[in-house]
Amino acid sequence: MLSAPHLLFVVVILIVLSPALAADAGDAAAMVALAAALRPASALNWSSDADPCSWPLVRCDPDGGGGARVTAIQIGRRGLSGSLPGAVANLTALVRLEVMGNSLSGPVPSLPSLSSLRTLFLNDNNFTSLPIPRSFSTSPVKSLLLNNQRGPAKLSGPIDAVADMTGLRQLWLHSNSFSGPIPDLSRLTDLADLDLRDNELTGPVPDSLTGLDSLWTVVLTNNLLQGPVPAFKNAARMKIDLLPSSERFCRTDAGDCDPRVNAMLSIASSLGYPEIFARNWPGNDPCGNTWLGITCDAKGDVIVVNFQKLGLNGAISPDFRLLPSLQKLLLSGNNLTGTIPEALTNLPSLKELDVSNNSLWGKIPAFRRNVVVRTEGNPDIGKDINPGKDGSSSPGSDSGGGSNKSYLIGVVVSSVIGAAFLVGLLVFCYSKRNKFCFGKSRLPSGIVIHPGHSGSEAEMLKISLAGNGLNGVFNGAVSSTSSGPRDFHVGEPSSMVISIQVLRNVTNNFSEDNILGRGGFGTVYKGGLDDGTKIAVKRMEGSSATGPKGLSEFTSEISVLTRLRHRHLVSLLGYCLDGSERILVYEYMPRGTLSQHLFNWKSEGLNPLDWKRRLSIGLDVARGVEYLHSLANQSFIHRDLKPSNILLGDDMKAKVADFGLVKHAPDGKYSVETRLAGTFGYLAPEYAVTGRVTTKADVFSFGVILMELITGRKALDNSQSEENVHLVTWFRRMHINKATFEEVIDPTIDLDDETLKSVLTVAELACHCCSREPQQRPDMGQVVNVLSSLAEVWKPLEPKLDDEYTIDLDLTLPEALQRWKELENSSQSVSTIGNLENSQSSIPARPTGFAESFTSAHAR
Repeated sequence: MLSAPHLLFVVVILIVLSPALAADAGDAAAMVALAAALRPASALNWSSDADPCSWPLVRCDPDGGGGARVTAIQIGRRGLSGSLPGAVANLTALVRLEVMGNSLSGPVPSLPSLSSLRTLFLNDNNFTSLPIPRSFSTSPVKSLLLNNQRGPAKLSGPIDAVADMTGLRQLWLHSNSFSGPIPDLSRLTDLADLDLRDNELTGPVPDSLTGLDSLWTVVLTNNLLQGPVPAFKNAARMKIDLLPSSERFCRTDAGDCDPRVNAMLSIASSLGYPEIFARNWPGNDPCGNTWLGITCDAKGDVIVVNFQKLGLNGAISPDFRLLPSLQKLLLSGNNLTGTIPEALTNLPSLKELDVSNNSLWGKIPAFRRNVVVRTEGNPDIGKDINPGKDGSSSPGSDSGGGSNKSYLIGVVVSSVIGAAFLVGLLVFCYSKRNKFCFGKSRLPSGIVIHPGHSGSEAEMLKISLAGNGLNGVFNGAVSSTSSGPRDFHVGEPSSMVISIQVLRNVTNNFSEDNILGRGGFGTVYKGGLDDGTKIAVKRMEGSSATGPKGLSEFTSEISVLTRLRHRHLVSLLGYCLDGSERILVYEYMPRGTLSQHLFNWKSEGLNPLDWKRRLSIGLDVARGVEYLHSLANQSFIHRDLKPSNILLGDDMKAKVADFGLVKHAPDGKYSVETRLAGTFGYLAPEYAVTGRVTTKADVFSFGVILMELITGRKALDNSQSEENVHLVTWFRRMHINKATFEEVIDPTIDLDDETLKSVLTVAELACHCCSREPQQRPDMGQVVNVLSSLAEVWKPLEPKLDDEYTIDLDLTLPEALQRWKELENSSQSVSTIGNLENSQSSIPARPTGFAESFTSAHAR
């Protein structure tokens, strides 16, 4: 126990040093202000009477001076409303701020003083400030998510501020109303993941973006982008989501725009690429009688540009000189600034220039005598000055001394308050023997949290999130507000980062005893959490894992599985990207892979699959792939369907896994992949030959799987004679001869007439799926229809002889009616007043034997 002199000494030292510790009190005041601005208070359980470092969902770290600073606030998806107060800017040690998925409104806070901030998730709220605060331009943030503001105004205005956020690695601004051009991003040399879709951005895609070496994922679909379809420097290794038909490109294929289009776009650049032009300048021909403000002569030359009263801002472009046949240039009634370009005097055919009623200044160039020039309504025209640079003081510029005095007073006051606060805290610690005071961080290095939630204490899964920000790369091409099947869910990657230490712990340091399997990507380990939950940990290994291909497959899998949820797609619980470590964490599928049950059942000590189970597995896989192709908000191509990528749960329900090679098909029909990927034996012929991959390539692979389910043979079986090595070729040949086709069927399947009929139907379906021409193959929706009709056949039960409702079929119709009447009267004699359990008997039950999967929860 401290003696009184020692205690007094500590108090004196604290008072002397209080200016250095005043920021702790500032953090407390800022947190109290934040708590007061959020509703309902019960959602956070933050008490103003307690140290904010003890609040749930708040992390503090030592400041090196005996105190602690708030470094993380993770209150996403808590059902909060209200706003973020300006006091948040006083949390100068804040590293991570997550408020996504609430209903916060008002302006996006200006955060110029948060020099430590690295992660800022403001997405899925109702913020309305416009444009992005200029203070963001000095921010060191590495991951910024502002997407999906749900309010009617959303976020709008230009996004110029991000051009100076040179530390950015991840930038999601999609599903807002941002406008204007994409700024020069050449200084964002670490930017890997960019999502700008579903906005109102205009102008060409700049070379500074297409040439960015760090970029791995870019999503631009559904804007008003103009000019040519962009060609990205590293397109071969990138994930690009850009649907040309959803933009305003001059053409939908690669190639240059018409010179007249380039001239008009150059002119529009000085006006900030107005939205009205982007919406009303379609195609590659300005003289097609559809371009707003453009008139051409019979030769296709632009002779009149009429932009009067369009509300234009910006300057008059000197690039009107690129229209040598221009006769009339009408720009009156706008908000144009700057000077009249000297270059306009060189237009040989110009007859009229009307720039009246704008805000132009400067001398009027000397035009030819026959040119009519109208400049009235510009107060500063003819004056050789720039009204924006007249040297006048900005408002409040004489108040600097007052500001400094206020600042000094604030420092003194806060120092005193801080000293009093610290003395009180010391006394409290001394009396309560609080071992956490003046020492260690209030939370461990990673906040314990359930993947997919932001600090939900009720749903913790004992997985520790890494506290060093977001290191992964994502493709956020799916809006969380999109409507779709109930199986669809948008994952937030921010809450899926898992520390490497946690993964070492749950796998016994990646012990050999925990290995579930190995593949070309690396090794899958079984992990066990403290609460008994099992997980599968996929650890990428080898030199390929750290190269571009390995990173591409790693980020692709995260990108797809954080955006899609379906009962027949394996669930991603989290990931780790730590140095050379690249690890994915999935739900554990205890029955292993389909390939184990089909090809290795003897060596694995398993029972062979009966036909009913094979058919059910095939239907599960078909439903998962159908969802990828057409039921999700976008179309995805798996590209590597095979039995080893089909996992089985305790109930033997199948889920499709391994999404490292998934390809997004922007138009839902095809995309071109320069690098062949997949597994031989399952590759569609057109993909193997041309590199063009479509959803029908997955249909081919699925057809091969059906053949494997029927035969029990692998797609490539080198133990067979040369002409029978390839399953598809051999199966087709055997299928032609119906008389001998039974020889193809796996001998472990018990064949009766009904089973044989079902097998023959599936065999025919498999052959259609493996048709040589893609257009001859069915869609996966059609495949599901065929298989479900076989797997989910309803059959009436045989009537029981002792059933009181059984009617003797030998009775005449009047006798049968009399029998039913007696039974009805008998049932009515029973009292209808009973308990709730008995009352439920009036609700018709689902017929026994009806398709078990036919429930609203399962849908397809």
